[in-house]
Amino acid sequence: MVKKQIDVSTEEKILSAAKKVFISRGMAGARMQDIADEAGINKALLHYYFKNKEQLFENIFLKLTEGFWMQITTVFESDDPLFEKIHAFCSLYIEKVIHNPYIPLFVLYELNQRTPRFVKTMFRNSPPRPAKLVQQIDAEVKAGNINPIDPLQLIMNMISLCVLPFIGKPMFMTVMKLDEKSFLDLMQQRKKAVPEFIINSIKK
Repeated sequence: MVKKQIDVSTEEKILSAAKKVFISRGMAGARMQDIADEAGINKALLHYYFKNKEQLFENIFLKLTEGFWMQITTVFESDDPLFEKIHAFCSLYIEKVIHNPYIPLFVLYELNQRTPRFVKTMFRNSPPRPAKLVQQIDAEVKAGNINPIDPLQLIMNMISLCVLPFIGKPMFMTVMKLDEKSFLDLMQQRKKAVPEFIINSIKK
């Protein structure tokens, strides 16, 4: 029993250290030796728990996104009006990435490396279900309440506007001369700015 507690403690120490390294150096820049040093263990012990940094980040990713996709589905399948649903989705998505800014870059990296397996792993075989939202958008278009738009285009616009600033963070910070606090303040503002922009683009 004691051995199991030590194992759990060591694994949590590794995961905590890895998160710090991935945040500071990014996925490409992180090395297993950096993670071992941050955790205060030797590299051989690190490899005993995780064979490579991809496996390590995947483990972190799954822990961080646990329950998140169900939250997205809950928004999609709620009975809320469309505009309220757009606000809820954008706020939820942006808030999640603010607290875990390296997730979008990791997803892009993994999708480019091993798409089929990672998609299944990412969603734990239970991806968000947008069918009700798609029907709702179609119904609003047919009722003349919003401008004609393909529901899938609208959903992709929502996701893209939420995620892109985090993917291009170094570029945006350099071009706009932002420090870390200014960037995070801007992202907090986007929880309101993005849904308002989308809604203004489709409402009559």
